[in-house]
Amino acid sequence: MANDALLLADIDAMYGDSHVLHRVSFRCGEGRLLGLLGRNGAGKTTSMNVTVGLLPPRRGAVEIYGTPVAGRSPEAIAARGVVLVPQGRRVFRSLTVHENLAVAARRPARGLPLLWTIDKVFGAFPRLRERRDQYAGTLSGGEQQMLALARGLATDPAVLLVDELSMGLAPVIVEKLFEQVAEIATQGVGVLLVEQFATAALAIADQAAVLVRGKVARIGSPEQVRAELSDLYLGSSR
Repeated sequence: MANDALLLADIDAMYGDSHVLHRVSFRCGEGRLLGLLGRNGAGKTTSMNVTVGLLPPRRGAVEIYGTPVAGRSPEAIAARGVVLVPQGRRVFRSLTVHENLAVAARRPARGLPLLWTIDKVFGAFPRLRERRDQYAGTLSGGEQQMLALARGLATDPAVLLVDELSMGLAPVIVEKLFEQVAEIATQGVGVLLVEQFATAALAIADQAAVLVRGKVARIGSPEQVRAELSDLYLGSSR
């Protein structure tokens, strides 16, 4: 479909002799949020690695707004506006909040306006604006995760991939961060949210897909997936 921000179709992926993804297919629309759910080892992060070019698929297609990118370098895929916010925060601890954003900020290309300027990013994350001159290493865990998300936005993404946003954070902080991710999607960004914390992800997703042992076990609305979640997490792929 023309309005697909991201499409994976019939993806097989391997690490050495280990077959990790088996004919995985899903799509994420422009301005939509897709929750990619599953237990540890289900293939969620591998799907992201395939998307951003860190792991070339053995077969299948990856498209960004209709443009095939499977097998291209991570740099070429990033140039299409694909941005990964990895798990583990990975902020530059010795730089200030503002410097972290400035390092990531995308420069205008071909005369096109930027959707996400640093000023707009600060508008979306007022707590970070308050701490703009504070070193990232002195922020709380939740604030560092917020900065990692904000830094992804500063690159002005067309497709934003967020890996395990909730890891190691208190539920009240996770809820706030998820609200901000949902707001990002309403600004026209296609968002793929990889998450083990299924309940919180389903509360903000437009659609959800569940991976079980490297296969898509279910795709549907949050309500449809929620109704089958217990069975799916136990490994049923009916």
